[in-house]
Amino acid sequence: MVDTELIVTLAKTLIAVSWADGELTPDEITNMKETLGRIPDLPARQWMAVEMYIDSPVEDAERARLVAELQQLVTTSENKALVFQALDDMLTWTDEMAPEEQQALEEVKAAIESGNSGSLSRLSRLFRGRSSSQPAPANGPNREEHLDDFITNRVYYAASRRIERGEAALDLPDAQLRKLSLAGGMMAKVAGANPQVTDEELAVMTGALRNHWQLSQDEALFVVDVSLSQLSSELDDFRLASEFARVTGYEERGQFIDLLFVIANADGGITEQEIEEISTLSNVLSLSGQRFYEAKRKAQVV
Repeated sequence: MVDTELIVTLAKTLIAVSWADGELTPDEITNMKETLGRIPDLPARQWMAVEMYIDSPVEDAERARLVAELQQLVTTSENKALVFQALDDMLTWTDEMAPEEQQALEEVKAAIESGNSGSLSRLSRLFRGRSSSQPAPANGPNREEHLDDFITNRVYYAASRRIERGEAALDLPDAQLRKLSLAGGMMAKVAGANPQVTDEELAVMTGALRNHWQLSQDEALFVVDVSLSQLSSELDDFRLASEFARVTGYEERGQFIDLLFVIANADGGITEQEIEEISTLSNVLSLSGQRFYEAKRKAQVV
């Protein structure tokens, strides 16, 4: 019988090792997914938890926490053999493994082999650049505490992580940042309905955030930048619009659809793809067909 928790934790650990050189390649992601392929019908929520580690680099203390969790799950010789095989397989993932990954891999194997906290101490010193004599706590940083945000409001999740890292200083209430992130995600979806997001669309998106939500120029640029950065993450129309509908009234949602048409028209014309995207969002926002066509008419779309 497949030990789902073991396999999922192993996959997260493989990602953590792959991030040791600061990069995660498509081949590394593909091979990690093969490890997850041992689990039939992996629940979507568990896959999303794994995807969180693909999304951004895994830092020192978090890598040590993952290894500590993996240690606790390796309770049989069969489990240990499976883990070691997966770790050895990493050597074939690329033509040449980076030295940082190779060293991290050996430290993880040593920790699993010994199964004691001493190996974790050595692992922690490795991840800290061997500059500290104190091991990272087994209950170190855990991005999965924010899994619900990662699933339902990806832009907010990304914005929060940037703020935590000191990349931006926004003096906004949390509820407002959540709402702006939903709006930014939908604006990005419309702007990205065409292959190229134009400068005109960027300017309208930034201006809308300043004028409709009274953001400063820097705040508006930050929201737009984070929103567009998440387009490659396949932002989900339904989640964005349904969450936005939950925190807004009918009139505000109608005004927002008007705004989406303005963004679509910013570069001198509205494409069928943009109209289809706005129509999808309008439906999830529970706006009437009449209100959608009113917005379409305002944009002078026939």
